[in-house]
Amino acid sequence: MKLVREKLRPDEGSSFKILLTPNLNDLFYWHFHPEYEIVYVEAGHGIRHVGEHISRYQDSDLVFIGPNIPHLNFDYGVRSECSQVVIQMKEDFLGQEFLNLPELSSIRKLFDRARKGVAFKGATKQWAAEKLKGLTRLDHFQQLLGLLDILQVLAGSGETEDLDSRPLSHHFAGREQERMDAIYRYTEEHYQAKVNVNEVAALVHLTTAAFCRYFRKVTLMTFTDFLNQYRINQAKKMLLQDKNVTESCYESGFENLSYFNKTFKKVCGENPSQFRKRHAAV
Repeated sequence: MKLVREKLRPDEGSSFKILLTPNLNDLFYWHFHPEYEIVYVEAGHGIRHVGEHISRYQDSDLVFIGPNIPHLNFDYGVRSECSQVVIQMKEDFLGQEFLNLPELSSIRKLFDRARKGVAFKGATKQWAAEKLKGLTRLDHFQQLLGLLDILQVLAGSGETEDLDSRPLSHHFAGREQERMDAIYRYTEEHYQAKVNVNEVAALVHLTTAAFCRYFRKVTLMTFTDFLNQYRINQAKKMLLQDKNVTESCYESGFENLSYFNKTFKKVCGENPSQFRKRHAAV
């Protein structure tokens, strides 16, 4: 799973960017960026993979994602008709002090919640979907007013789900970014085999003890926890693709079914069979 830092630019004449149906369904695009992002997607069903959260959506999904949360493109693997509206903006897209205005206190709180990811459902999602789809028919000034209207409604909605995704520390420069990229590449290429932490440490030219301290400082978790999380996410995707529990266990790199079940429940709050059953009807 190569993690890509996406570089974004606002639309010409605008302080934010609107993307319509990027058509990336054949591309596994695991990426992050420093901008906030509202994503609305309509499809038969698809996978929502935001940070440490992974689930399946049915018919449509609406999420607000904060900066530097790794996430998968929402149309990945979708084979039915699919349409999307994506809004990307910097926190200070209207100036440094704009969100500090008292009239925008609820929107400021929404931005804070988005740092861990928020999903919306029910009437809120339906209303916001129509507003988002209509933005491209407006001039830039009306688009701005429309976006503020959408943010205000989302901020006041009770039809939400916190995704509890942990933003990783991606504020690295040069060598530090290369080091983390090497660790991610190694994990992607070797997660199905027995991973030796000494090999990973040597790969980035650190002693094992120094590597463990470094990795915990950067990601706020141990490398073992990260590897287990990565493997569980792979297992989830396999379960969502109708593989059984045993297949998902061994193909995601676990050597013991009992340990797999225990780790899965620790990470997800339910065992693999419950996860598979819960999503079977989707």
